Amino acid sequence: MTHMIGYVALTLNLVSMSMSNLLYLRVLSLIANAIYIGYAVLLDAPPLVVGCSIAVVIHSYGIFRIYTAPVSSEKGS
Repeated sequence: MTHMIGYVALTLNLVSMSMSNLLYLRVLSLIANAIYIGYAVLLDAPPLVVGCSIAVVIHSYGIFRIYTAPVSSEKGS
């Protein structure tokens, strides 16, 4: 059963790589990495916890930047 958690995380991560929308990619990757952290805790794998924690921070910051980016408006002349 523990490995099923890893497969779910892997599936989400692979699906996120097929996203053309950057926000969806980041959100799915963030969820996948959060699941990987739980999986790593169950396996007692500190390097995986550290790596996925860093990825969660990176994706969270990326999502923050997407939401706080100024909206560009294209005005016709």
